[in-house]
Amino acid sequence: MTDKAKRPLSPHLQVYKPQMTSVGSILHRATGYALAVGLVLFTWWLVAAATGPEAYDTFKTFCASGIGLIMLFGWTLAFFYHLANGLRHLIWDSGFLFKIEHASAAGWFVLLFTVVMTYLSWACLYGC
Repeated sequence: MTDKAKRPLSPHLQVYKPQMTSVGSILHRATGYALAVGLVLFTWWLVAAATGPEAYDTFKTFCASGIGLIMLFGWTLAFFYHLANGLRHLIWDSGFLFKIEHASAAGWFVLLFTVVMTYLSWACLYGC
């Protein structure tokens, strides 16, 4: 066995206690993927609107279905999370909020912003 093979492996995610910054980073990547997948739905909407009333009615029927509403709600959550967390990263790039307590508080703010803005968007959509 070589010396290289005897070295311990680098610990993986299951070894570390989850922190707000690490969970936020993972969620930022996941919401980025969700937004990319959601662009398929957005493209369908644009194509249906350009194609004609029948195609648009098909799109509206899908979006009003259970799976369509879940997809739209998830896309809304992903949008607001990715937006707020992206702004947090820009603040970090400016050299601010690097202390652990500030980074953690900013992470909680991102979650609060996500929930509030998603709620307001959907409340306005169905209540205004």
